[in-house]
Amino acid sequence: MFLKLFSRAKPPQDLELIQQYRETGDVELVGQLFERYTEMVYLICLKYLKDEDESKDATMHIFEQLLTGLHKHEITNFKSWLHVLTKNYCLMLLRSQKKRSADLIDEKTLPLVEKAALAHATDPADHEPELQLLTKGLDALSQEQRTCVELFYLQKKSYKEVAELTGYEIGQVKSHIQNGKRNLKNYINKNYEQE
Repeated sequence: MFLKLFSRAKPPQDLELIQQYRETGDVELVGQLFERYTEMVYLICLKYLKDEDESKDATMHIFEQLLTGLHKHEITNFKSWLHVLTKNYCLMLLRSQKKRSADLIDEKTLPLVEKAALAHATDPADHEPELQLLTKGLDALSQEQRTCVELFYLQKKSYKEVAELTGYEIGQVKSHIQNGKRNLKNYINKNYEQE
């Protein structure tokens, strides 16, 4: 019996499992890799995503990707390859979330500019956080940009009317509005997560 303890077969190495999976298509072989590296993948995801549930979901998605990825890529060191795959997956996920957040902010920006007139007229503490942020963003614009943006979007004046009211040329009005809108969007994107 003592000799049997030392003569047990060693579990297959990662590359052996991958080779067997490529030959047989047996998903249980990928399951063995999953068991070996679940904790590592989860911890990498947690490091980047900073959310337990999101990290669990990401871990499952990464191992689903293995089913096709192991056929496509020539792998010499599975652990380091999986580490890079996990890191890249998390970075892409964060990038897409940031883009979605920026798109959402972009969709909100113009309607909120129209609401900002109310925020200036009343106590900004009564308004939703986005509106407070927009109000602060408007205040951060240069005087020319803020005036042109408020007249154009909040008071619904035409370029010509804004030019007449401010004394700026129409080209200057368009420039102030365009730059003001861009600066406002940048301010909101920069400060949205901090609010």
